[in-house]
Amino acid sequence: MPKIDKTDSQWREELTPEQFYVLREEGTERAFTSPLNDEKRDGLFICAGCEKPLFKAETKFDSGTGWPSFYAPIDADAVSEHTDRKLFMKRTEVRCADCGGHLGHVFPDGPRPTGQRYCMNGIAMQFDPEGDV
Repeated sequence: MPKIDKTDSQWREELTPEQFYVLREEGTERAFTSPLNDEKRDGLFICAGCEKPLFKAETKFDSGTGWPSFYAPIDADAVSEHTDRKLFMKRTEVRCADCGGHLGHVFPDGPRPTGQRYCMNGIAMQFDPEGDV
């Protein structure tokens, strides 16, 4: 269960329509549209819904998929993973552990050291260049 519990009305007041679509309605942004694809500075990627730190910049890599990709979350408590069968296949959905916002999916085709590819919607995150853990 998410730690932050808000109504759809409350979320709509705080998020842009695009953020609401992805974070609260489990949508997907179009590939290659997020400015976070090109973000290469040190810092943290945080949840756009609740500002929870999700990924360190040092774990980001260019997957060529059109979405920001990471090989590991910042720690085990940053995200939660859930089975997703929406597209007639079994995938692993990734959500923010605090607000339950939909972030994207994780796939077993990433680089070392984990072999994982956390393929995230850029609109679901913000970049904090001052962030440090």
